[in-house]
Amino acid sequence: MTEFTLSDLERIVATRATAAPEDSWTAKLVAAGQHKAAKKLGEEAVETVIAALSDDRKNLVDESADLLYHLMVVLNIAAVPLQDVMSELARRTGQSGLQEKANRQNP
Repeated sequence: MTEFTLSDLERIVATRATAAPEDSWTAKLVAAGQHKAAKKLGEEAVETVIAALSDDRKNLVDESADLLYHLMVVLNIAAVPLQDVMSELARRTGQSGLQEKANRQNP
């Protein structure tokens, strides 16, 4: 089995976003707009936290997949390429998390 990446997911979301809303959940979310997609992302984030706190590994994996998928939809609607997020993560790894957080609080 080949490795599945977030870039693969980004491409799938982009392709499905152009389908007819009655044929694709992704297209339906995109057609509903950022407010609906962001709300769904928030719901999935809460479900992921609940799964983590319940020590249910399978549910945590499932909810994490839902969370990543819905994040890709929100990024797609906002026209934010995954590479922009990855570049920001790469920039942040050049310093400690504590230093990075302090820099955000004191621009």
